[in-house]
Amino acid sequence: MLGKGVKTLLQSSRQSLVHSSRGHASASSGLKVMAIRREDQSVWERRAPLAPHHVRKLYKEGVKVIVQPSNRRAYPTQSYRSAGAVIQEDISEASVVFGVKQVPVDSLMSNKTFCFFSHTIKAQPDNMDLLDACLDKNVRLVDYERMCDETGQRVVAFGKFAGIAGMIDILNGLGLRMLALGHHTPFMHIGPAHNYRNSHHARQGIRDAGYEISLGLMPDSIGPMTFVFTGSGNVSQGAQEIFQQLPHEYVPPNVLAQVAEKGDKRKIYACEVRRSDQFERKHGGGFDAQEFDEFPERYISNFSKKFAPYASCIVNGIYWSPETPRLLTIPDAKALLTPVNSKNWLAQSKGAPALPHRLLAICDISADPDGSIEFMNECTTIDEPFCLYDADRNKDKKTFKGPGVLICSIDNMPTQLPREATDFFGDLLLPHVNAILGSDATQEFGDHEQNKLGSIVSNAVITSNGKLTKNFEYIQELREANEPTIKGDFSGCDRKVLVLGAGYVSAPVIEYLTRDKSIGITVASDLKAEANKLASRFERTDPVLLNIEERPDTLNDLIQGHDCVISLLPWPLHPKIAESCISQKRDLVTASYCSDQMRSMHGACEEAGITVVNEVGADPGIDHFLAMQCFDEVATAGGKVEKFISYCGGLPAPEVSDNALGYKFSWSPRGALMNMLAGAKYLENDKVVTVDPNGGLLDSVRPMDFLPGFNLEGYPNRDSTIYKKLYGISDADTIIRGTLRYKGYTDAVKGLVRLGLLSPDPHPSLHEHGSDITWKELMCQLLNMEQDAFYGNVLEALNERVGSEKRTNALVALGLTSNEEVEKRGSPLNTLSNHLAGILAFGEGERDMLLMRHEVQIQWPDKRRELRGINFVSYGSSDPVNGYSAMAKCVGYPCAIATKMVLDKEIQKRGMVLPFSQDIYKPILMRLESEGLKATEKSHFL
Repeated sequence: MLGKGVKTLLQSSRQSLVHSSRGHASASSGLKVMAIRREDQSVWERRAPLAPHHVRKLYKEGVKVIVQPSNRRAYPTQSYRSAGAVIQEDISEASVVFGVKQVPVDSLMSNKTFCFFSHTIKAQPDNMDLLDACLDKNVRLVDYERMCDETGQRVVAFGKFAGIAGMIDILNGLGLRMLALGHHTPFMHIGPAHNYRNSHHARQGIRDAGYEISLGLMPDSIGPMTFVFTGSGNVSQGAQEIFQQLPHEYVPPNVLAQVAEKGDKRKIYACEVRRSDQFERKHGGGFDAQEFDEFPERYISNFSKKFAPYASCIVNGIYWSPETPRLLTIPDAKALLTPVNSKNWLAQSKGAPALPHRLLAICDISADPDGSIEFMNECTTIDEPFCLYDADRNKDKKTFKGPGVLICSIDNMPTQLPREATDFFGDLLLPHVNAILGSDATQEFGDHEQNKLGSIVSNAVITSNGKLTKNFEYIQELREANEPTIKGDFSGCDRKVLVLGAGYVSAPVIEYLTRDKSIGITVASDLKAEANKLASRFERTDPVLLNIEERPDTLNDLIQGHDCVISLLPWPLHPKIAESCISQKRDLVTASYCSDQMRSMHGACEEAGITVVNEVGADPGIDHFLAMQCFDEVATAGGKVEKFISYCGGLPAPEVSDNALGYKFSWSPRGALMNMLAGAKYLENDKVVTVDPNGGLLDSVRPMDFLPGFNLEGYPNRDSTIYKKLYGISDADTIIRGTLRYKGYTDAVKGLVRLGLLSPDPHPSLHEHGSDITWKELMCQLLNMEQDAFYGNVLEALNERVGSEKRTNALVALGLTSNEEVEKRGSPLNTLSNHLAGILAFGEGERDMLLMRHEVQIQWPDKRRELRGINFVSYGSSDPVNGYSAMAKCVGYPCAIATKMVLDKEIQKRGMVLPFSQDIYKPILMRLESEGLKATEKSHFL
């Protein structure tokens, strides 16, 4: 009789011969050949995509399965051989190669189909070399992560076992963390997941710990323990299966705060937080899952305020995309990890050590660096499964001692339970294997190939034929957004400036500052692509994503690392920015008016020892410099300023002003239109004139003929009377500051006002989700006419409402009586602004112009009177790539020069600073001349 070992050897030899013969015939017979590769991404990786019993089924179906030998794999090589697999190192015969984790670039074979978790769909930088290799080698890459059914649910995943292993690990970590804090707990008897033979073995150990908890053996000083689970998918369910081995009680979200304070210490509390619990619309309204999936930017997360403060441990299992609000930010961590008051839930027993704060641990099973948990920027490993995040220092430490929160975020958690994970995953994958085996990477990935694979598999193909497939072309855009754009040694810069805003003004600011090689720039914007574009143009410039309105608490951290801040954001945000600059003791420069709220912070800025320079743009800015230069010259020579009239306007160049308003917008028209409804105040012939809001400006228009070649009009702007004191022209009996437009602008706007189109109040017909409506139909509503009224009658009614045929013609020219569908934005003002932004934008090759005029009447000591005219005209470039608009230059350069003066200590005044002193405006004017920005003067005696 043959020995058992010999029989096995012969049986194996016969199987190899059968496969060998099949292999020779595979080209002609159409034999399917697949391979299971050896996992080499981590020394801990013991999983396989298919278990031996899955291979046996495929073998019986006539599939040749080649398995690379591995002594690390949880299922031994012999088990695969016994199931019918061919064990060999060379897998080149296979048309499809199956794995689990990322494949080394050198192991990719050209013109093959590879299936594995590539971790490339978010353009993860660490895996872009792998993606490039797939493209270069014409690999058809099938990513398990994107194999989803028609509802978008993943059909192949290790998720459940990631949750199981992660929960075991964090319970183990909690025992160690609390011991380091001075508390022995039953959790000390729970080991890491990989120490258990399987999950059943682990469950028994956890139940033993739970029994001790139920006996009241948790220290009173720890207080009630609460676990918050995010998500309801396989990951969360797997984690909760393990959690449920402990004595527990589930509570709804609205009860979490109560049990965190008064709960029973003989059991553990759980709260499952779903998307509908933690995400809410920015502008009110309930959670809409479909809307959230399509427009996540419309939502904010309330997790850090409503749930995290009451959690002892957070178990995070949600998928995060860059557009989705984060679960926890770095500033959130600072708030959550603040030492707790001893009078609250921590009713410490005598002599017991105090816990530093309620939140002890986070198990981030999603393992997404810089993802939903912002301060988790690097995964932990099975070798070192835990780190302690110290929010005050924004650093991780490999220790259980000291301040911070324990974090466990292993990116291959399921491999700690490798056999069960392999069985589970293989059961899900096996039904799709035959479809995948139909893949031919040498063929074009067209309809024929996609039909062979089926929608589940074809939709998961990331690369094919040397390019990204249509579903994943967005990866290239993400890569471009994520690619570092710093040119030069940014870290070697002596001084760093934070520029808030990446709009049209930012480029000249950055360009001017980076001329000094000691200055590095961070440009922060809520439009990362715009920040990236700027950073790619200039040396030592780093782009950062920041939305101050949505995440104002992140501002302090960003400001802290810079010497000076420039805000090019809308002026209402400046007080918030100034507050942060005060708290971080950083200087600030803005091009906007110094509002009353900003002015009220003067003392706080002085106390903080910082300089906040305001009004260093064009208007305000250059207008101040030129006026003060004149006033100081007059005062020095003993003269008096009797009248000061100043007008300024950003206009389209004359050759592109041919539209119904004679105006074009380089940004949202809303502000410009709203200004027409504002009031104004000025001094004329020693009388204060007040212009009422809601249209009064439109009746205060004056013709402007200081430059006869332009057809201009002007209207007063803001409160001009305050400049009698600010400018030091106490003898003046006339002070008027105003805005310039081409003639006809205000008359056309009158028509808009009389129709109610400048109303900021919501209108029922303009609700974003309301019925479709055309501009003509909207006009009929505003005119109280039937929506299908005869067009001629509509025009007649418009004439009567707006007061002239000329205004009606302007409305018609602006498309406001057309059958074009209205893009509704809630209110008439927002809707009209959006419409005008589209039709009155600057086109390619068109240029703008900034025009400023000061008229100063001076009385000299000899009683003569001089009328001095100061004109400032600047044209923008018609080349948007290599040049700047007039507005960008005239706002950006003064702002940049003032910033450089602050950095160079030329401006040393503390508090809120205005550019009315010679030590500020004179150097700026001189340096503006070097940029080609210079005024001209003409005068005559009266």
